[in-house]
Amino acid sequence: MIKQIPNMISSLNLLCGSVAVLFAASGDLTTSAFFVFLGIFFDFFDGLAARMLDAQSEIGLQYDSLADVITSGLAPAVVMFQLMNLSFLGSKQSLSEIASADGWNVGVANYAPLFGLIIAVSAAYRLAKFNVDTRQTDGFFGLPTPANALLVLSLPLILKYQYSEWAAQVILNPWFLIAITVLGCVLMNSEIRLFSLKFKTWDLKNNAVRYIFLGLCAVFLIAFKYWAIPIIIGTYILLSVVSKSKGVNV
Repeated sequence: MIKQIPNMISSLNLLCGSVAVLFAASGDLTTSAFFVFLGIFFDFFDGLAARMLDAQSEIGLQYDSLADVITSGLAPAVVMFQLMNLSFLGSKQSLSEIASADGWNVGVANYAPLFGLIIAVSAAYRLAKFNVDTRQTDGFFGLPTPANALLVLSLPLILKYQYSEWAAQVILNPWFLIAITVLGCVLMNSEIRLFSLKFKTWDLKNNAVRYIFLGLCAVFLIAFKYWAIPIIIGTYILLSVVSKSKGVNV
């Protein structure tokens, strides 16, 4: 029974992702974001539990990725679809009305918002590569799917809780959303080497980059709230690239 604890945590991840998809499809993007964040939280701890309980298995690896396809792939894809819906309907509703509305479900303006669903395809492909790539034991090649999901989900949260006219004009610009979608899909399947946040030891020397990153995350979250999420992801990529260029082992 103890050996099944990691799979039970993965099940919670999958359940949260499924609920997030339902809320995103109904137009409630903020609640969807909450369940995606909760699912990513469980995703972090299933691997940790597997290592602590010596319960790592091939089934667990595959199940973890299948759960991530939903939570960090399909859910943000549906959210992006809804955001693109809003961007094409911006001329019919004021941006302040869109941002302050309790319901986000405004219908399908045309087929263009379906472009957002390629996030799910790219995330699934990235996870499939991860499962067979023996290089990704201590780090990642390409942006992890949870990081891309957080980037996408930060957009409706900014609109809802940190609304400003200029932010709405940028975020709900269709070209901006297309660019974010393409950028995320490319980064997820790129060969950029990114460090992992998994701590094998707690000493400062071997984890300096991780401690610096976590410290910056705390500062950014306090200072910028939901705006901190895209800043954190950009910082994560920058620190990874700089660390590699200087030969720092992370």
